[in-house]
Amino acid sequence: MAIHLTKKLTLGLLSACAFAGAAHAGGFTRGEADTDILYEDGTAVFRGGYTYVMPDRAYDTVRGAAGTDDAFTDSYGIPSFAAKFQISENFSCALTYTQPFGASSTYGTQAQAADRATDIAVAPTSRTALLGGNAVKEASFDTNEYGGTCAVNFAAGPGNIHFIGGVFSQSFDYSESKTFGTLEMDDSSAFGYRIGAAYEITEYALRAELMYRSQVDHEADGTFTSNSPLSFAGIPTGSKLSATGYGSLPQSLELNLQSGVAPGWLVFGSVKWTDWSVLQTLNYNITSLGDQQKNFFWKDGWTITGGVGHTFTDTVSGALSLTWDSGVDTGADIVTDTWTVGAGTLVKAGPGVLRLGGAVSYLTSGEQVVNGTQGADFNATADGDWAYAVTASYKIAF
Repeated sequence: MAIHLTKKLTLGLLSACAFAGAAHAGGFTRGEADTDILYEDGTAVFRGGYTYVMPDRAYDTVRGAAGTDDAFTDSYGIPSFAAKFQISENFSCALTYTQPFGASSTYGTQAQAADRATDIAVAPTSRTALLGGNAVKEASFDTNEYGGTCAVNFAAGPGNIHFIGGVFSQSFDYSESKTFGTLEMDDSSAFGYRIGAAYEITEYALRAELMYRSQVDHEADGTFTSNSPLSFAGIPTGSKLSATGYGSLPQSLELNLQSGVAPGWLVFGSVKWTDWSVLQTLNYNITSLGDQQKNFFWKDGWTITGGVGHTFTDTVSGALSLTWDSGVDTGADIVTDTWTVGAGTLVKAGPGVLRLGGAVSYLTSGEQVVNGTQGADFNATADGDWAYAVTASYKIAF
């Protein structure tokens, strides 16, 4: 009975603990669709939440000189919503929304000067160099995922086996402001799917789940609005040129494990592989300016999490987790290993359940390099930095 109570309270808060911990995971990972709601009791279950992440990555050196700019990583929020409907005893479906990938950076005057200087040094006779170099000022992209996922379960031995599958639509919006102008492109919808399986023994709060999320290929279009340097190349300031681009966001495979180990206690862990090597470059073409690309040259990423949860009372439980996320950069930028400590609590409040979580991440040191195959915009290093995240959600079941 005590372990069954652990399942009812603690499994819900693991998501709060893990979500805050994974909010600053490797690459451009942000939110995950809340498909865990498929395991919740109730004919109709609704959960909404929000996570806010505050990364603080800054350059320690830029082209060999001490860094003077503020952090170039911008803070961001991740909304999440899920609604589960129990259609029959053995079949349920969920509608989900989140923002699975994203990034936002603002570069200071030192980084911009280094970017322009590198353009001139690398190709001194190019049009870019002759116009004084083309530095990135701001760059960001956002994705929105709207999904539907269903699960069917059957009795198998002492527990139940679940087969899970669904589809989702993912949008992509990209913006980059540079010396020569501002590029804005979007893809309103590209489709993907997820499939998985799980085995659960409720009596022991035991669950093992394997979930696959497909790669999504985007083809975007939009406009480039020119700035004054291009007037010297015959393109008047404020001209709007058409732009098209393409790129892929990665597939992933995740194994989640959890089990009650004693009355009121539960341990959990996960291993996730993300195919970040699919993101080598973002390729685009601007009318009158030709083919362009933004370099990443990333390698695959791994995320490993372990933790423990405890039920304190009939209405309050808590959990702690430790996450290691492998760096995915190969020198074009600085996306290094991170270590994250996450904490979560779940409280029965009013007609529903409140989840609160927080995390502190340590971003290990790294460097980006112009020469060779690295393809960075300028040489720079970063020392160890910190990121912080907080999350809250509320669930109502009927």
